[in-house]
Amino acid sequence: MTALTDLGATIPVLAAPMAGGPTTPELVLAAADAGGLGLLAAGYKTAESLADQIAQVRQATGTFGVNLFSPNPVPVDPDAYAAYRESIRGDAERFGADLPAVPREDEDAWDDKLDLLVRDPVPLVSFTFGIPTVAEIERLRAAGTVTAQTVTSSDEARAAVAAGVDVLVVQGPGAGGHSGTLTPERIPHDRDLTSLVAEIAATTTKPIVAAGGIMTTAAATTVLGAGAAAVAVGTALLLAPEAGTSPAHRAALLGPDRGATMMTRAFSGRPARAIPNRFLAEHHVAAPAGYPAIHHLTAPMRRAAGAAGDPERVNLWAGTGYREVRERSVGETLADLVAGL
Repeated sequence: MTALTDLGATIPVLAAPMAGGPTTPELVLAAADAGGLGLLAAGYKTAESLADQIAQVRQATGTFGVNLFSPNPVPVDPDAYAAYRESIRGDAERFGADLPAVPREDEDAWDDKLDLLVRDPVPLVSFTFGIPTVAEIERLRAAGTVTAQTVTSSDEARAAVAAGVDVLVVQGPGAGGHSGTLTPERIPHDRDLTSLVAEIAATTTKPIVAAGGIMTTAAATTVLGAGAAAVAVGTALLLAPEAGTSPAHRAALLGPDRGATMMTRAFSGRPARAIPNRFLAEHHVAAPAGYPAIHHLTAPMRRAAGAAGDPERVNLWAGTGYREVRERSVGETLADLVAGL
């Protein structure tokens, strides 16, 4: 894959960006040390915090990237917001957490982060949630940055190519955390990643990175054979010592089997795959669409629950293969994944 090998990677593996804590500079550096490429997760960070992490990583490697949440808001219905706020009040009060009365709609400091990455370019910038404008992509490319877009369908892939991105990150619904779907008001349908990669590969010459539920060499081999030039893994790295995964999240991954993951909007108002817990059991059905308003509504409760070590009221993001996660370093996981490729 030219876009990766030109950036210094020697194995066809990316450490997927996991916003909210799991992706750390240490994880990104460990991926580079293993021959892969890691992406800093800019989501929920200020531009200043992102700049600090870029500087930390750049001191040690030139093989890295940054992932941005590109604006694609889903405005929440005010009445639905008020009703959901009331329904989760007891969960928040358990930890003394505030529940914002007024929906907060924002663009995750998009302009500030884009300006930062134009002023201080990094090798690779990927986008998820929305497709930037042609002019925004050109600003990054003019700075010497390779651009990548997360897509979940052939239609999205065509739109990304038309916008001028260099690489397509084809994400299947088995991926942990937020879906990159461009239509987040709808829960994505189940779709086999291999067939999705093959379908999109038949329509473009752009390099494809396959993502979503990849935990083994066999799974990686299959999607590479379908037309992907590389794979991305996230859930497989959640228990690595280099990951910033919270103690509550780690405990859930190591504890008794909680059953199959769920695609839900209960925590953020946007479709995301998580391990079942009490909060999902009680609120999954009633949760309204509305991102980022629902994310900001539940965030204080989730932070407080995490600090208390309670896995029942935090977002336990994980892909469909979470039962195969092991406590081992990033380097060991990536080496095992590429063995035999």
